[in-house]
Amino acid sequence: MSGLRERKKQRTYRVISDAAIALFLEKGFDKVSVAEVAAAAEISKPTLFRYFPAKEDLALHRFADHEDEAARVVAAGRADGLSPLDALHRHFLDGLGRRDPVTGLCDDADVLAFHRLLYGTPSLVARLHAYVKRSEEALAAARSAGRTSWPRGSRPDRSSPCSGSSPRRTGAGSMRGRARGRCPRGRWRRRTWRSGS
Repeated sequence: MSGLRERKKQRTYRVISDAAIALFLEKGFDKVSVAEVAAAAEISKPTLFRYFPAKEDLALHRFADHEDEAARVVAAGRADGLSPLDALHRHFLDGLGRRDPVTGLCDDADVLAFHRLLYGTPSLVARLHAYVKRSEEALAAARSAGRTSWPRGSRPDRSSPCSGSSPRRTGAGSMRGRARGRCPRGRWRRRTWRSGS
């Protein structure tokens, strides 16, 4: 019974979010009221707020499933004997092959319209930063979970200008740069050596 209940709940999330995004794309995020979204989804406002506590969450629901994706990929890769970077790299290339919108490199018209909505609305950008921060925290936790030694040949090279422990350096943005054979912009790390140390 709980499986059926969970599927129904997920379907309701999707219906509400899809109705909201359609309205946001048509009229603009700031010009759509929560009451309009509730009416389009054929639910009451209190029901809508049970599913989505804030208006911004209606648009960002599509990111919610991916918030801990990098952490899950690292954990699954560890079970397969992959380093965190290799696991993320394989996952990112797989996403590119499937033209997954989450890679940020999908040219589908609907995806591009959604990205224009997202990045053109300051309140959505601010909320997206919170998602990214939680994703980075989850990735950092996954990277350090249970790690007392590195599999042979997978320890990060600390002498590389792209190495470091920042979770951003292993995220999708870095993966795009590394796939092109360069470090992500602004991520060069300079070492300063003290004499006699």
